[in-house]
Amino acid sequence: MDKLRSMEIFVSVVDQGSFTAAADTFRISPVMVGKHIKQLEERLGTRLLARTTRRQSLTEIGRQYVEQCRQILAQIAAAETGAEAMRATPRGKLKITAPVSFGSECIAPLMADYLTAYADVSLELNLNDRMVDLVEEGFDAAIRIGKLEDSGMVARPLRPYAMVICASPAYLAKHGTPRTPDDLARHECVDFMQWSRHMRWRLSGKTARHDGAAAESRFLSNNGQALRMAALHGFGIVMQAEILLADDIAAGRLVPLLADYVPAPRLMHVLYPRDRQPTPKLTTFIDFLLERYGPAATPPPATLT
Repeated sequence: MDKLRSMEIFVSVVDQGSFTAAADTFRISPVMVGKHIKQLEERLGTRLLARTTRRQSLTEIGRQYVEQCRQILAQIAAAETGAEAMRATPRGKLKITAPVSFGSECIAPLMADYLTAYADVSLELNLNDRMVDLVEEGFDAAIRIGKLEDSGMVARPLRPYAMVICASPAYLAKHGTPRTPDDLARHECVDFMQWSRHMRWRLSGKTARHDGAAAESRFLSNNGQALRMAALHGFGIVMQAEILLADDIAAGRLVPLLADYVPAPRLMHVLYPRDRQPTPKLTTFIDFLLERYGPAATPPPATLT
């Protein structure tokens, strides 16, 4: 028999004063009520009720035990109520991981609006370019750039992650403007440390691919903002996410280069674990994200298997 069920029946017997009344409440027979009480007594090794043919009363241990049962059952009820509330409205901590550049430029501003709309939700935003394990590290969702591996996660497509090559007007005035990838060998090119050597500056034209045309960089960083600042201060040519450099391009602080050779945009998705009933905090976050950064037509969720 279920221990919690037996506790509930025991409390009902005490509150209503008889096995019969408790049996009616739980839609079981008085004999079954007696079995639940007997099981509790056997587990505890003592009598909880002193019974005669005319009446029943709590033993000293029974009086103490029934109050403890009330407290336990009240805590369980509160926990269930809290869980139901979290399923009904967005609340609780939302733990998200995203690549550094996209997270700082896109997710952080989005979360300002999201948290304003949902006052009972708190956010933990982890910006990291490494591949995190959502389940192992307790994340609700992750933004992933590039080809997805099979993971059993739900994947929702976002706007493709486009790259752009830029330099400051001052740099170009001093060093000239590259017209083809081969020209990069004569320029300073700031480099992203996360790119493997065979992947750096892989530029493709309409007829040919130009691999590694850039000279060995004298400035490398694992942070897109650091590379952006180097380019803004006139040190060299940068290749980074378009969304990171868009404002600088619009303001004329950076000039786009080699548009015909920029790498093709990479796929970008938001991933989250499968759940038959996702929490409102997660579903509202996904909706917020897709509304602002989703493709023009969002297809139904796909499950990676």
